[in-house]
Amino acid sequence: MAYQDKLIANDILAYLCKHENKSLLRFITCGSVDDGKSTLIGRLLYDSKLLYEDQMAEIERDSKKSGTQGDNIDLALLVDGLAAEREQGITIDVAYRYFSTKKRKFIVADTPGHEQYTRNMATGASTADLAIILIDACKGVLEQTKRHSYIASLLGLKHIVVAINKMDLVDFSQDKFGEIVDTFSAFSKDMGFANIQYIPMSALNGENITAKSEEIPWYDGPSLLAHLETIDISSTNTREPFRFPVQWVNRPDANFRGYCGTIASGHIKPGTEIIAMPSGKRSIVKEIVTMDGPLEIAVQHQSVTLTLEDEIDISRGDIICGIDGPAEQSDQFQAHILWMSEKKLYPGRTYLLKTTNAVVPVSITALKHKVNINDFSKAAAKALCHNEIGLCNLSLGRPIAFDPYDNNKTTGSFILIDRQSNETIGMGVLQFSLRRASNIVWQDLEIGKTERAIQKHQNPAVLWFTGLSGSGKSTIANLLEQKLHDMGRHTYILDGDNLRHGLNKDLGFTNADRVENIRRVAETAKLMSDAGLIVLVSFISPFRAERNMARRLMDDGEFIEIYVNTPLEVAEKRDVKGLYARARSGEIKNFTGIDSEYQAPQTPEIEVNTTTLPAINAAKKITEYLNANGFLETHI
Repeated sequence: MAYQDKLIANDILAYLCKHENKSLLRFITCGSVDDGKSTLIGRLLYDSKLLYEDQMAEIERDSKKSGTQGDNIDLALLVDGLAAEREQGITIDVAYRYFSTKKRKFIVADTPGHEQYTRNMATGASTADLAIILIDACKGVLEQTKRHSYIASLLGLKHIVVAINKMDLVDFSQDKFGEIVDTFSAFSKDMGFANIQYIPMSALNGENITAKSEEIPWYDGPSLLAHLETIDISSTNTREPFRFPVQWVNRPDANFRGYCGTIASGHIKPGTEIIAMPSGKRSIVKEIVTMDGPLEIAVQHQSVTLTLEDEIDISRGDIICGIDGPAEQSDQFQAHILWMSEKKLYPGRTYLLKTTNAVVPVSITALKHKVNINDFSKAAAKALCHNEIGLCNLSLGRPIAFDPYDNNKTTGSFILIDRQSNETIGMGVLQFSLRRASNIVWQDLEIGKTERAIQKHQNPAVLWFTGLSGSGKSTIANLLEQKLHDMGRHTYILDGDNLRHGLNKDLGFTNADRVENIRRVAETAKLMSDAGLIVLVSFISPFRAERNMARRLMDDGEFIEIYVNTPLEVAEKRDVKGLYARARSGEIKNFTGIDSEYQAPQTPEIEVNTTTLPAINAAKKITEYLNANGFLETHI
């Protein structure tokens, strides 16, 4: 609801014009659980008289039902709209509210304080100009206070209000206020905040929210609303380099080709020369098209369609830039990642990375460290857990156009997506391109895969044997290699135990080490298939994600997954190496099938059940498959 103005009754057009030209401030409330975030927003709306009568009636009715504030109105209910939120008295999802005063328009995001909903806080912070970090005066600075402050810093927020709430419960003590100010100042000094305003308040009682409080005579700063109305958040957006991520190529007929999207930074005019990244092609803007007609200039946050003088190759996910400082491009990055999934992040595992409108495969090649939220120290780690923040190296499937996040939030941020579930599992900010990557160029060779395969009279293949320990993988692989050798074929076996004596001898059996184990094996198998060989890979390889990663490395049709299907009880009875017995007794940890998961293939090319099919017959079955599908004759 807008601030009540006499112009509404006297001149509605003048009122709308005045309202449209007010500046807009986007801010979030964050902090620990029960610090009073929802109550603060409710108090802002209530004291500013920005509520409708039916809203008040509903809140009064729900306040009596919940009984959290006795006979008083529970202002937190104004933003806690989900039934689960009202029942539990907590904030779960991000709640956005719009309001305005005489001086400014506001969009506020009320974010959850619980650690399990940290992803929701980060979502709200990603589009905010300012963060209000609430601290309960009785509890002081808590771990979640630090976590939210660090995330706000990581996401580039420069303006912070530290709202020290519930001052009425500590008798409006100036000493308590000063103590919390000193604590927050000490741990946030290196976070890069340009402006920090400390405000003592009581959201429940309305002290220092919309007007200066008489209960706090020692405080000479502004009320919260006064600060929000006057803080200068202006930037030089129109002077920043032009960035236009292409969302859609509009081609309704042969006479029109337009590039649709939202301007991330800078401005553009007809007649301006542009460069498309990553292709590097140049042209000149012919027209800026909108539903309301052509524009003479378009600026940041406007959604427009650009037409160009030339028909150049531009696709969804490309970025149109000004020629004075175009975006960089790379496929290797250092980045900070906030991990949002219950499943751990492991280096070597592949995901999808989405930045602006581009989606590309990505692998975390190194986890350099994770951040200890208590003291912000850097700790070595092999994995990232839920809500942890780490510094990582990324390797993308192809180059993308980007800017470092400090230079441009839109083109320097990304999310990570699980390839199987399409769940958003992480978010991050790009720091810089790994410069060494730009110096590494693939060396073209005169003799390639085709020539090597023809020489061997076969088509290369990667036969990936997977199954429990003791299932018979190595036995079948050995028998198969003997048959292929007798037929004059060129093969090589990569066996799990053998490689752990050399290439992978530095790896253990944690989930992180298993992921890295398979990544190395898959890369080795790819090199061998490039040499024209039929590669037999015999590994438990318990996780589908890593087997799928190996499949994606190979050419289409080249990866053959062979599921050696042997039930756990049968494999355990065989126990040739005595491993199951040791695992059952606790001598071996993280043993697949006992205390570590095995994810069976869902659609393998070949499945052999060793309880009904002898190993020699299984080898024969695989040979017949290779012959029927042309791998034993050169058709490449």
